[in-house]
Amino acid sequence: MRDGKIIQFVYFETTLNREEFIKRWSDYVRSANSDSDVTLQQSEKDGTFRYIAQHRCAVGNLHFIFTKAARSSRIAQTEIRTKQAGGYTILHAERMTDAHSYESKVFVFIQQAQTDLSVYKQLSPHSKLNIYEAYYENCQYAYILEFFVKDKYLAELVEQLKHNRAEIGIYKECVLEPA
Repeated sequence: MRDGKIIQFVYFETTLNREEFIKRWSDYVRSANSDSDVTLQQSEKDGTFRYIAQHRCAVGNLHFIFTKAARSSRIAQTEIRTKQAGGYTILHAERMTDAHSYESKVFVFIQQAQTDLSVYKQLSPHSKLNIYEAYYENCQYAYILEFFVKDKYLAELVEQLKHNRAEIGIYKECVLEPA
């Protein structure tokens, strides 16, 4: 477990695919304290791509600034919408390494602080679970759950999560360097 870490979750939504998005990644100013420890995940549905960036840095060392660089009026820009979910601490960790190519990440977004998290811990035996708890009062969610699951068990886990009426997203990790 990464004691003393804050994980800042930032969401992006765009029509840009992974390669195009990664090229534009440098258009954004990110926290100087967390850029060396970023995990980026991608999800695609109906031609719209969603990305979740997880920026990690030490508690008390977080000076997170995320702004878009100025546009050039001569170049047509594809819109990239950003939304910050906030900073979270690790409440429960079963896996702190990157996902493998044969795995997906399923994120569960929980707004209610009174949620019984033990229900989620007892789901699919074929997955590993990390639970992030809101560190700041203004976080968008009370908890963000991160399941690591082999692709062959993905449908089973998603079906279990649907029974819990949770807001979910299925993502694949992607590298930050352009292909």
